[in-house]
Amino acid sequence: MVTIEDFLKIELKIAQIKEVEDHPNADRLYVLKVDFGEEQRQLVAGIRKSYTKEQLIGKRVVVVANLEPAVIRGVESQGMILAASDENGIAVLMPEKDVKLGTKVK
Repeated sequence: MVTIEDFLKIELKIAQIKEVEDHPNADRLYVLKVDFGEEQRQLVAGIRKSYTKEQLIGKRVVVVANLEPAVIRGVESQGMILAASDENGIAVLMPEKDVKLGTKVK
């Protein structure tokens, strides 16, 4: 079980995808540039088989903003996009309405 105190440590924020590039060392990964309003970051996401670059650019997504950076197949990722997956593929979590960049998800 996760306590409410543990859950509150996770910082979920709204970001907009500005750029999408193929990962140079993995055919299932994209390298994304996302904008939180006050800053931009690079993320690596395993969503290449489910989304084209054109489907992602400009979309607002939910990102774990305070995740420790990780190097994924040679490229640094400074957060994680939230997504659900099942037998039908991957679905990135996106707000239903336009929400200001950097808004905290509660």
